[in-house]
Amino acid sequence: MTTGGTVRGTSSGGVRRFLGIPYAAVPRDRFAPPVAHPPWSGVRDATRPGPTAPQPARGGFAALDMSPFFGPGWVRGQNFLTVNVWAPRSASGCPVVVFVHGGGFVSGSARAPLYDGTAFARDGVVLVTLNYRLGVAGFLDVPGTVRNRGLLDVVAALRWVRDNAEAFGGDPGTVTLAGQSAGATLVAALLGCEQAAGLFQRAIVQSGNGLGAFTPEQAAVVTRAAASALGVEPTAAGLRAVPEERLVEVVPALTGLDLRTEGAFDPLVGLSPFSVVGERQPADGRVAGVDLLVGSTAEEGNLYLAPQGHLDTSTAKDVRALAARVHRDPEALVAAYRAQWPHASDGELRSAILGDALFTVGGRRLAEAHGGAYVYEFAWRSSAVDGRLGAAHGVELPFVFDVLDLPVLRGANALLGPGRPPAALAEEVHGAWVSFAATGDPGWPRFGAQGLVRRFDAVPETVPARDLSMW
Repeated sequence: MTTGGTVRGTSSGGVRRFLGIPYAAVPRDRFAPPVAHPPWSGVRDATRPGPTAPQPARGGFAALDMSPFFGPGWVRGQNFLTVNVWAPRSASGCPVVVFVHGGGFVSGSARAPLYDGTAFARDGVVLVTLNYRLGVAGFLDVPGTVRNRGLLDVVAALRWVRDNAEAFGGDPGTVTLAGQSAGATLVAALLGCEQAAGLFQRAIVQSGNGLGAFTPEQAAVVTRAAASALGVEPTAAGLRAVPEERLVEVVPALTGLDLRTEGAFDPLVGLSPFSVVGERQPADGRVAGVDLLVGSTAEEGNLYLAPQGHLDTSTAKDVRALAARVHRDPEALVAAYRAQWPHASDGELRSAILGDALFTVGGRRLAEAHGGAYVYEFAWRSSAVDGRLGAAHGVELPFVFDVLDLPVLRGANALLGPGRPPAALAEEVHGAWVSFAATGDPGWPRFGAQGLVRRFDAVPETVPARDLSMW
């Protein structure tokens, strides 16, 4: 029994599963905060996944199959603000993990195969995954309307968890808010969000960016570009008149906008036209009162270069051009990376700078602002794309969710590549998340003044953090 009514799920192997439970309703005004979902009578079927947020088809990764990450795309339906819940069959007082999916703020859903919570429930954790508004509806900064509506959807889902966790055997006082990529950036933003205060006690930021928020000036560039592409005024009235399909269709045309301003670089380097919007970055100032775990992968940037062949074709000019987009002294930045990796190719240097700009530096700043965070780096290298994918963005997720046996993850152009990935490493990574959710301690020393980082590879070890002082 939930606050909205009774739901019926499925149960097998000691795990209960409930899919597509509404936590809120999409408002009639697409630029308004989420609204309460009306209660239902009788028993609601929660045995099948529900609809997903409106979104364009996501490509750009050449032969690499990223469908396990993005899920089925736009599955139309009346209300997509729903949660999926995996829970131990007979338990109470379990820690709860609320997971926010990635997808560049424009794609993805809780229906993605990667986000199966069976292993978490097996290990005594209630796992909740959620959908939130994406693209124009979720993150376009429209004058005169509420800002960051997709983020407010996550807040609404956290309130639902607070009110309903006990019905699934969870403890509403032991909630970990976790996310990856765009989802992790949302988690970082919620660390300082008054509306979310008290709704979670721990946070996991996996491959997110504590410096990933757009300034209002940058967001206004996107708003004007979107309105121009749609042939309307950049106002609430003009954009409300546009059919939903057109709002979805325009998103790819906005990718690649140069959002550099006099006072700010584009934290997403043109890869997405949307992010959270604010006057401050999530990592600005001390983040206190919430246990924090920050993770990244060793070769984040490879996802955006290896499948397209750019690791092999990048030139020194490409490296310099990227450095100019992300740093005030590009020559010094390139020199520092060449000194750190003297034998690296231009493509490998380009990947390192890109990954650090998008994720690692912002994650590190967030950990430093917190003061007591735990930090890790996932370094196992996938052999996908002729062995070139490596420890790229997203490769860690099958290990986090302990789903290495999913057939769609295995093969020459699948996320984990051919061969058999190390099950023992999945036990380590997944176990660290479970331990952190239960106790606030993942099993290694805090980052602290010594800059200690857990490195997850064939043989996990705790090592000094890589030098990022050039940033």
